[in-house]
Amino acid sequence: MDGLFDAPGQVSSGSLAGNAHSSAPLAVRMRPRRLDELVGQAHLRQEGSPLHQLITGNRPMSVVLWGPPGTGKTTLAAILSGQTDRDFVEVSAVSAGVKDVRQAVDAARAQLVRQGRETVLFVDEVHRFSKAQQDALLPGVENRWVSLVAATTENPHFSVISPLLSRSLLVTLESLTEDDIGEVLARAVADERGLAGRFELADEARDHLVRLSGGDARRALTYLEAAAGAAIATSSTSGDGASDVVVIDLETAETAVDRAAVRYDRQGDQHYDVVSAFIKSVRGSDVDAALHYLARMIAAGEDPRFIARRLVILASEDVGLADPNALPIAVAAAQAVQLIGMPEAQLNLAHATIALAVAPKSNAVTNAIFAALGDVKAGKLGPVPSHLRDAHYAGAKKLGHGKGYRYAHDEPFGIAEQQYAPDVVDGTEYYKPTALGAEAAIKDRWERVRRLIRGAR
Repeated sequence: MDGLFDAPGQVSSGSLAGNAHSSAPLAVRMRPRRLDELVGQAHLRQEGSPLHQLITGNRPMSVVLWGPPGTGKTTLAAILSGQTDRDFVEVSAVSAGVKDVRQAVDAARAQLVRQGRETVLFVDEVHRFSKAQQDALLPGVENRWVSLVAATTENPHFSVISPLLSRSLLVTLESLTEDDIGEVLARAVADERGLAGRFELADEARDHLVRLSGGDARRALTYLEAAAGAAIATSSTSGDGASDVVVIDLETAETAVDRAAVRYDRQGDQHYDVVSAFIKSVRGSDVDAALHYLARMIAAGEDPRFIARRLVILASEDVGLADPNALPIAVAAAQAVQLIGMPEAQLNLAHATIALAVAPKSNAVTNAIFAALGDVKAGKLGPVPSHLRDAHYAGAKKLGHGKGYRYAHDEPFGIAEQQYAPDVVDGTEYYKPTALGAEAAIKDRWERVRRLIRGAR
């Protein structure tokens, strides 16, 4: 909640700028005051975008801001507070009840009627509201007594009631890139509201803080503030007198946030080496090694979607039909990463990693498609057998299309003896199942089916 709200059960009004006093957290002091100060979210800052209209055009509308932590949802509310000629009211979704919500909406309506002044109602973590609380917002939104700004880290299609969502614009905030976080840190070091140039952030220390932030600007600034405090405590300075600049080096940053720097460059050798070792450990069924490399990637801030994609590929490439549940598990983990986000999704990635590592292994699926692709690329195409061609259009029968086709469901065992492949590859065996895991049963069945199809009794 960023420490931005009043006591439980209260509704507050006014600007969030009042939190920018000298003793406020660095993340609060550095909160952008104007839309052009916002880092990242370029799609939201474009002229004509919903938020641009809401902030600069004073156009009444309601929006739901959906994005990971630290991407600027509360910041946008603060900008609304400072840049719009409206009353600004905040409601805590953690502590406010239905009565509080209705009071806020009624007060906004009265203000609109008496003075013609509009109200922006900011609800952080709206997903924590019950259905009844969200229902209480509907009259104000529907009649535009308030411009609702509701922020959530949860998928609003699941966490926000449909009537409220349909009456609001859904604005998606994207995770900040490493360059974005680097810019946030650089501003905080130099800006008078931040460290005011009294510190020098070493490149290695900056990279460490960027990796640890995981795309969360608030977390990055919190770590920077802790590192600055540690640097002062250890008196690591350069220069003399009033002009002394305190150096925040890698060792200081590691000490301040109690996290060793993981030597892992997402664009360099460490990235490829660790990912390669991760895949080979899962393929080799070493669960412990696989978990070690997974932990290294997570700790280094690797994109969890990248890890999930690799697991989905591995499920078919190295497990295949030896465990038919492998692919659904990997896909479910990838979907969970999208739905839940980090850090909770690390449990889903670990779940899939362990499941795939302990699963029986088969690369028969991989070999099968590569063999088939090899023949196609070599020009082994050939015409489709005439009895398999489309016979539904006028004139097809005159061409002999479909003649002699045997409908599998009318045959014993549901299998018809006939040629399916073109002549040039007829009899070729692409899929060669192993006798490992569940594929052993598939192997026995496929060998029997293949004999029936090809007339080899």
